Amino acid sequence: MRALTWQGKRDVQVLEVPDPKILEPTDAIIKVTSTAICGSDLHLYEVLGSFLAPGDVLGHETMGVVEEVGSQVSQIKPGDRVVVPFNISCGTCWMCSRGLFAQCETTQVTAQGKGAALFGYTELYGSVPGGQAEYLRVPQAQFGPIVVPDGVPDERVLYLSDILPTAWQGVAYADVEPGGTLAVIGLGPVGQLAARIALHQGVGRVIGVDLVPERLKLAAAYGVETLDISGLDDVDGALIELTGGRGPDGVLEAVGMEAHGSPVGKLAHTAVGLLPDAVAKPLTDRMAVDRLAALYTSLKAVRRGGTVSVSGVYGGEMDPMPMMEMFDRGIQLRMGQCHVKRWIDEIWPVALADGDPLGLESLATHHLPLQDAPAAYDLFQRKEDGCIKVVLQP
Repeated sequence: MRALTWQGKRDVQVLEVPDPKILEPTDAIIKVTSTAICGSDLHLYEVLGSFLAPGDVLGHETMGVVEEVGSQVSQIKPGDRVVVPFNISCGTCWMCSRGLFAQCETTQVTAQGKGAALFGYTELYGSVPGGQAEYLRVPQAQFGPIVVPDGVPDERVLYLSDILPTAWQGVAYADVEPGGTLAVIGLGPVGQLAARIALHQGVGRVIGVDLVPERLKLAAAYGVETLDISGLDDVDGALIELTGGRGPDGVLEAVGMEAHGSPVGKLAHTAVGLLPDAVAKPLTDRMAVDRLAALYTSLKAVRRGGTVSVSGVYGGEMDPMPMMEMFDRGIQLRMGQCHVKRWIDEIWPVALADGDPLGLESLATHHLPLQDAPAAYDLFQRKEDGCIKVVLQP
């Protein structure tokens, strides 16, 4: 089959690789019909490359048609259309029984000290081949895949694999009461959906923060108040001023480890990226410093007693935090990989509602064949041609 493979920093290629096979009785094989490029995939393109090996298959936002199932899989059958959650969870362990599917004890990558295995996301998360391919082996298929009704367009449900529940969890964690104010830092795909979800759920005011004109325009089209921070030095001060000197009730940080405005962190990322993998791995795993501008803005902008919800991916172990200010102001901080299946029952009726209230079918700005994935990664990273979301068709 053809699959998008990592070959080196900023070097991904579509190559022929072996077809996946059933390895465990809880496996399934799906024929991929749609797969998306996630913002967190770009971290593999740059910062986390030392944890990849040439030939690793990328991608964790995938859906398709079931081709084959293992002997212990009964909840899906060949011919079913399914969406595949990006985290691989068993549904029955201690963590899963508490809805903490991203910490599944059956698939935890204990050798790396990490949580549940993820599709297409480095040796830190199990080196499981990803879904930017023609076919995908799905472990723990007795629980994970979500069956999709016939007649529903792929893009109405594709984002259930990651970014839609990630945005949903981010809004839930921000804990803004109806009528309150939520600031969303970063208007990429997760930020766009989070802003729409918050308004749909009755948050009185949503302020979207970004510097990319196309992102700001798209958010505004869905009723989001926008703050263009290009050339703005004091973003947190601007948010406080916009909220009567108090600050938003909650701030959702949807940027992560490669934020603009973090020159020291950028220098550190660049320097580590030049090192041999044997040296870069321990530095990245134990000594890394993230680019923290977006997180600092969130912590400084939120009102006293407010909540900062972090959906952006971070990987640093040595990140300095403004603890005195956080403690004095009584800030609550919530974060983590999304527990995808925890939120599906809540999301499902909204995702399938008449009129597509969250604009799921129109979120993708670029639809490309899998063969064009290398160019799509480059386009997405540079945010050119109005690129907000890319969906690939094998």
